Amino acid sequence: MKVLVVEDEKKVARFIKRGLEQEGYAVDIAQDGAEGEQYIGIDNYDIIVLDIMLPKKSGLDVLKDLKQRNVKSRVLLLTARDSVEDRVTGLNLGADDYLTKPFAFEELLARIRALTRRDAYGPALLKFADLSLDPITRKAKRGDIEVELTLKEYALLEYLLRNPNRVLSRTLIAEHVWSQSFDTETNVVDVYINHLRNKLDTDPSKRLIHTVRGVGYVLKAGE
Repeated sequence: MKVLVVEDEKKVARFIKRGLEQEGYAVDIAQDGAEGEQYIGIDNYDIIVLDIMLPKKSGLDVLKDLKQRNVKSRVLLLTARDSVEDRVTGLNLGADDYLTKPFAFEELLARIRALTRRDAYGPALLKFADLSLDPITRKAKRGDIEVELTLKEYALLEYLLRNPNRVLSRTLIAEHVWSQSFDTETNVVDVYINHLRNKLDTDPSKRLIHTVRGVGYVLKAGE
């Protein structure tokens, strides 16, 4: 799951990024509205955490432009306690939720999880062939066997399951599961793919994670 945090207060942005990364999310940070729009223009985010009071371009103006461009990302607004009018305006413009500052990270995390469970993201249980993943409990199963995953293994498997039968390049995987600042010259993507294969593809005749030589990987049934 990939998150963009558009927040000009550096301490707040680092606080959110650190907490979400510890939960297995890939997080990018933009420090003003214009930079946020640049990020959104070159990548697809599942969630955008958008502060209303931003330099260069306000969060509400960014939100308005996102809706006009039909960007599908869920938007969680961050607002000051006394900005009731801004909160109402944001919701009317199409924001999915809002959170007032200061806030506890647990509440932010709960709201993000609630947004990812909404209908636009499909059923709560992700399934392909006999492989399943529950985003709420973060438990994976291959057939009737439960498979224990690390945070990054979970994030990688979730991305594959949300894109079945689609060839995903190593760069695309790296940027979505890690972040745009990830060094795509490393072999970390291949290492984690191998981790998943060792846990999920133990029967070669029922392999689901396939290599597309020179490109990346695809989740599909059969060779």
